[in-house]
Amino acid sequence: MPMTPTSSSATTPLRVYGSSISYFTGKLEGYLRYKEIPYQLVPMTPLVRAKVGRRTGTPQMPAVELADDRWMTDTTPMIDWFESQHPEPAVLPRDPLQAFASRLVEDYADEWLWRPALHYRWSYRADALLLSRRIVDEMMPRVPVPGALKRFGIRQRQLRRYVRGDGVTAATREAIEGIYLRSLDQLEAIFAERPFLLGARPTLADFGFFASMFRHFGLDPTPAAIMLRRAPAVFAWLARLWNARGSRTHGELVAGIPPDWRPILCEIGGAYLPYLCANAEAWKARQRRFDAEIRGVPYRSLPTSRYRVWSLEKLRAHFEALPGGAREAARCVLEAHGCWEPLWCVDAPASGYDRSGEAPFARGLPVFGG
Repeated sequence: MPMTPTSSSATTPLRVYGSSISYFTGKLEGYLRYKEIPYQLVPMTPLVRAKVGRRTGTPQMPAVELADDRWMTDTTPMIDWFESQHPEPAVLPRDPLQAFASRLVEDYADEWLWRPALHYRWSYRADALLLSRRIVDEMMPRVPVPGALKRFGIRQRQLRRYVRGDGVTAATREAIEGIYLRSLDQLEAIFAERPFLLGARPTLADFGFFASMFRHFGLDPTPAAIMLRRAPAVFAWLARLWNARGSRTHGELVAGIPPDWRPILCEIGGAYLPYLCANAEAWKARQRRFDAEIRGVPYRSLPTSRYRVWSLEKLRAHFEALPGGAREAARCVLEAHGCWEPLWCVDAPASGYDRSGEAPFARGLPVFGG
């Protein structure tokens, strides 16, 4: 098992159960490296996967085992917990308005870029062949089945569950790829002006985008080639963030919400929050799947996600926790970018998850299903 030292500290390394090609494992690794928290990456083999499922409630990656035998899951609440234990350098801006906007962007980047990331990986033949081999070599080396059969099985499962089963069709494919292309253009414009999304050092918003951009779009052959041609500053940002360390990455953040965030916020208001609302309504109606029209594109038979109902609840809670002046400023930003109405249009989403506020130590909630 590879050791990934991120600090000269003698602290016992965390055990991070995941994969070197995993969307959210990459996000957590980038954060831990920046915070210089030592960790050991443990590949999610079938036996490890079963162990993670027993200890966290869901066999999703990454999961973290602490030295005191506590287990954690879900990168967003894990980062919040690590920030409480290692407060400097903070990745959540001190300014309440920026902190709320960073949480909003992180949630959007985590969840809305998931679909195009999985589409590019498994819909394009060269990508699927390469990544199925990497998955088998890293996580299934001792499974007593011929390699070609294991790789074929992986490709078919991922296509069935994360492409065809997640609304990627001939009618939606162009729109889904457009999410990625617009994200490249939006980020390229920002990184032409400054090293990170809010200034000279990374914030939570950077780590949100890092999940998809690092381990999928920047790694898989088809989207990586597009990134190199269309947005080389984004490619450079990936290396910059992976190499960033809190002890040597210094500088100020910009003031307020910069104007070049406007296209991202409009995307959140016009596409992501309406999707969260449709998903929440389906959850309330106890529908396993639902249809939605997002920016004129008909998505059919999308899987209802209880986790994403919780995402909507958390965004509301973060807004309501803002102090008065920052709350008014945040409302102005949300209204200006079409985010206000869809943030509140579902009455009492009621995911019922983590009512006692134990996350990331709560029993984990799978993204798909309930």
